[in-house]
Amino acid sequence: MSFRERALARFPAGSNGEYGIPAELVPVLQRGAGCRVWDTEGREFLDMTMAWGAALVGHAHPKIVEAATRQARAGANFAAVNARAVELAERIHALSPCAEKIRFVASGTEATMLCLRIAQGATNRPKVLKFAGAYHGQHPVGVTSMLAGKPTVLPASDPSGAGAAWVERDVLTAPFNDLVTTEKIIAAHAADLAAVIVEPLHRCITPVAGFLAGLRAATERHRVVLIFDEVVTGFRLALGGAQEYYGVQPDLVAYGKALGGGFPIGAYGGRAELMEVVAESRLPGPHYVWSASTTGGNPVSCAAALATIEVLSERGVYPGFHESGAHLRRAMGGVLVAQSETAQILGDGPLAQVAFSGQPVTDQPSWLASDRARGRALMLALLQAGVFLNPMGTKLYLSLAHDAKVIAKFVQHFADALAATRKSQVGA
Repeated sequence: MSFRERALARFPAGSNGEYGIPAELVPVLQRGAGCRVWDTEGREFLDMTMAWGAALVGHAHPKIVEAATRQARAGANFAAVNARAVELAERIHALSPCAEKIRFVASGTEATMLCLRIAQGATNRPKVLKFAGAYHGQHPVGVTSMLAGKPTVLPASDPSGAGAAWVERDVLTAPFNDLVTTEKIIAAHAADLAAVIVEPLHRCITPVAGFLAGLRAATERHRVVLIFDEVVTGFRLALGGAQEYYGVQPDLVAYGKALGGGFPIGAYGGRAELMEVVAESRLPGPHYVWSASTTGGNPVSCAAALATIEVLSERGVYPGFHESGAHLRRAMGGVLVAQSETAQILGDGPLAQVAFSGQPVTDQPSWLASDRARGRALMLALLQAGVFLNPMGTKLYLSLAHDAKVIAKFVQHFADALAATRKSQVGA
């Protein structure tokens, strides 16, 4: 029995979540190095998902492997504050202006969830606001209004995929990049609104000028907590994340993915007076929020994170990321023009995404209006050609290992897959 057959027998849809790959194409990965991965059948793939962005420095980066291995020999986990965790907290504080106090968890999902709970506990308000199409982790609020399975009139939320009917009562939804409408929703619900949570770079959609600053002003005006979900943007757009890149400071921030250099990690932090609601001296309340993690802040992940920050702190890293990302998006855009495709390339920094639409994609409705079936066909064609990615239409991630030669190879695969899928559609 092959690994693919074994995976299909034990994993729903043959995956650990979201990929949605047809059974006959499911790869079972065995190893990775740089920007390449190999499956159990010995096939080599150019990796354009990079552990959904967690491997920003590349797979099995020697400095990260060495730091984690050295620490593992001294103990993998103590479920307590340890020297590596203290050093990492200090490092994040130096880079993240809002993170006066920090706690570690095991994933970005937990980090965003704790930020929301802290805001609710500190304000004693039940409702939170997110933006349509945003993903903030696999807790109910994180998934609400992401899938567009149940049409709603904003600010009503869509519970599809959340597995929790209560989100319709306590989660408000606003349109990304529409500051006027968002300000009206905040003002109308301010008495019950604990927090606004936002991905500063909304999936791969860039914020329009003034949107984030206006959101900061509106939340301050109504004493609502502003949360930046920097699980993706943190350490990717700049060493100081979206706060540094866009010049807007939230009250609370959530980190994950790239921080660990491929190792599992999550962190949340913010203004000291807000973070104090998790202090055990407040137990059982009022204004107390329970927060504890068995593996959060484990010394191996923290050692890997410290090494990751050192690698990312090297001269030229971020100019390189932005140059590579811009080059990738330009090259992909050139292919679209050359093949007379009605499509566009979204993204910023070392991120890219194709949208088959002739209209500007600035929010969820305009993204949903794109030809997502064509996008999925393209992604599956790339997978068959030896490019590992998520064919459900999510982001393409670059890493330190994606040099100009690698990008050129991917762009050729992209051009070939684009032509092949167009011909198959015409033939159909």
